[in-house]
Amino acid sequence: MQDPFADIRPYEDDEVGAVVQRLLLSESLSSALIKYRFSGWPLWLRKLAEPVLWAVIRRRIKHITSVDEFQRLIAHWVEALLTRSSTDIQVRGLDKLDPASSYLWISNHRDIAMDPTMINFSLHHAGWPTSRIAIGDNLLRHPDVADIMRLNKSFIVKRAIANKREKLRELQRLSSYIRESLDSGHSIWIAQREGRAKDGRDETDTAVLKMLALNGRDRGETFEQTMSAMRPVPVSIQYEWDPCDVQKARELVIRQQTGRYDKEDDEDTRSILQGLTGFKGRIYVDFGAPVTGDALASADLLAVEIDRQLAEMTEILPVHQAAMNLLHNQPVAGQAEASAKILQSRIAAEEPDVAARILTTYATPLLRQQELQDSL
Repeated sequence: MQDPFADIRPYEDDEVGAVVQRLLLSESLSSALIKYRFSGWPLWLRKLAEPVLWAVIRRRIKHITSVDEFQRLIAHWVEALLTRSSTDIQVRGLDKLDPASSYLWISNHRDIAMDPTMINFSLHHAGWPTSRIAIGDNLLRHPDVADIMRLNKSFIVKRAIANKREKLRELQRLSSYIRESLDSGHSIWIAQREGRAKDGRDETDTAVLKMLALNGRDRGETFEQTMSAMRPVPVSIQYEWDPCDVQKARELVIRQQTGRYDKEDDEDTRSILQGLTGFKGRIYVDFGAPVTGDALASADLLAVEIDRQLAEMTEILPVHQAAMNLLHNQPVAGQAEASAKILQSRIAAEEPDVAARILTTYATPLLRQQELQDSL
């Protein structure tokens, strides 16, 4: 029987060996891995040692024959990465959920690669099964990257489709794949919106929720019945410091000033690497409560509930207060002083509009709190 999801689903165990052998023949992958793993070495020394270093890496990878083995190898690298790029990681809320159940994790979206990495890192350390990860095809243009992501339980969201009918068919197929995964015991991670929240405002796009519910049409289900079966759980992912904060602010200012922003060819790749390796300080991953009842009656009500939980789970940090004070030219005191100094060094070389955008983004958790209080 033909697999209807063969071109979008993660690789299965019986496919892993062939994919690994294909990756081991990739010169571009060997150079990239060695550049990342030995970034502190001088270029001439890396080039000289590359054949030996790649041989060592090959020995560790070539016998991998299952997705679980691959993820266990990745887990060691992620652990080392987080040790270098963060000061503390707090994971909360999983103890209130059932590890034997599958969930639809719907999180805010701040970083291309780190967000799903933190979800699966948190699950792995708690002894839970890792989840399948939704990733846009715009990030998988390089075949090596596509192979690695699909080995790591990623499935493909096809975004680059212009024809409306074809796009709807792909969205229906994607929704069916997600439902089938959940029904068969595999949790799913998906971002609350397409693209990162570069301005720091975590707001759920109802279009994502409507796509998720498409699978219920053929079953004759209501939106509430479909989403109830998919067990959505909001997840808040928070980084004290955003390694891509300056780049995001520049993009937003250019869009505001010109009405458009043209990405460079390798910009997403550079953002991925910067997000992975850059300093993040404290990291918080908060798993919320499963959404049930009236909040599942429509996409609009579900979006409101997701946003409410995300706002409640947000940790207010000294950097947020420091940014707010600097934004309003107010003195900074206490624990926020150290954060203010870092912020000032970050914005010192930027144009006033970009500097203001950076501060506004870091102050957003406080601004959102004010908005919620004003709406009561």
